[in-house]
Amino acid sequence: MSVSRSTSQAAPAPRTSAAMPSAAEIPALLTSFGITTAAPHRREDATVWDLELDGNVRRGLRVSLIHDARPGGALMVWAHLAPPLGDGLRAAYRRLLQWNDRFPFAKFAIAEDGRPTLSVELRAADATPEQVRDALARVLLIADALVSETAEWIWIGGKVPPDPGGERRNRPLLVGAGDLSERLEG
Repeated sequence: MSVSRSTSQAAPAPRTSAAMPSAAEIPALLTSFGITTAAPHRREDATVWDLELDGNVRRGLRVSLIHDARPGGALMVWAHLAPPLGDGLRAAYRRLLQWNDRFPFAKFAIAEDGRPTLSVELRAADATPEQVRDALARVLLIADALVSETAEWIWIGGKVPPDPGGERRNRPLLVGAGDLSERLEG
């Protein structure tokens, strides 16, 4: 899918101090998106929720929602796109750099263990529930958009398995994101 993107960005909406979801509010927010989660855990100064989300194409994408409420902290949606990369690391790295250009509101990288990652970051102090929803949906929609390009990393033989059918676990998340898939850069 090719969508043109504007070079100008809209000015941020006026903020209120109540807009940022606190770590205590995030479980209810995730539930409103149809996302089931276990209790969060702490990593250093952050609260982390480990999620498993379904896109329209890609199912079972492991995603971490990381909330760092310190001043200047971030709210990050972070996903492993595939298992650790083997011998094709140089070609994979080049592909990740191309995707960084193609999807400027997301970041692709390689984790310490060699797994390709995709993340979307928000300023924790400014994040609204809608921005959290859109960040989670953006990760899923990008993973869906790249499923054919990442298939060789994820599935043996590079063949996407047949869709098992049934409802996606987090359908309200994708429905709530509205036309984000049409507005998605890339």
